[in-house]
Amino acid sequence: MRRLGLLPVGAVALALGACGGGGSASNEISAAYCPAPFTVQDAQSLTRFKPGQGRDPRDVMYEASLTAAGTACAAGRGRMEVELKMRIAVNAGPSVAAGVSSVPYFVRVLDVNGAVREGQDFNADFKLSPGSPRGASLEELTLTLYYDRPTDLGGYRIAVGLKPTTEELEYNRRAAARQ
Repeated sequence: MRRLGLLPVGAVALALGACGGGGSASNEISAAYCPAPFTVQDAQSLTRFKPGQGRDPRDVMYEASLTAAGTACAAGRGRMEVELKMRIAVNAGPSVAAGVSSVPYFVRVLDVNGAVREGQDFNADFKLSPGSPRGASLEELTLTLYYDRPTDLGGYRIAVGLKPTTEELEYNRRAAARQ
C-alpha cells in the first residue's frame, strides 16, 4: 500500500537522513521520478481586502504572489523524500493591519488519475506595516512518496498555490481578464 506524508521543515533533516540507500540506483530513481511542482491556475496571486464591503485599491490589506516553486528528491528503500520549496512575496496595501499578515497556501499530491492523495493547507506569516511594506519567505516542506516499484513514482504530481477565498478568486479572474 502506498502512503504519502507531509512533514514540517523541522523534520526535513531527519527524513532525508533516514532514507537509506544512497547508491547510484537511488540517484537514478531520484533524477528520473522527482516530481516538479506546478502552480494551480488562478492560485498564483492573492489580493486580500480589509473586512467590509469596500473593494477599491484603498481597501487592499496586501497582495501576495507565489513567485517560484521547486523540488529536490532523495530515493530510499520503498520511498522518495521530496523537499519542496516555494517562494512567496507580499506587498502591503493601504489598509494593512498592524501585526501579522497571514498568506494562506496549499500543497496537494496528486496520483496518476489526478486524484488528491494527500494535501494540506498552510500559512506564510509576514509582519507588514507602512514602514515595512514588503516581504518574502521561502516555505519548505518534505513530502514522502511511498512505492513498490520505482515506476510507481512516475504518476505523482505536486500542485501548489495560494489559497484565495471565493471572492478573492473572482477578483483574480476579473483582474486577469482586464490584462
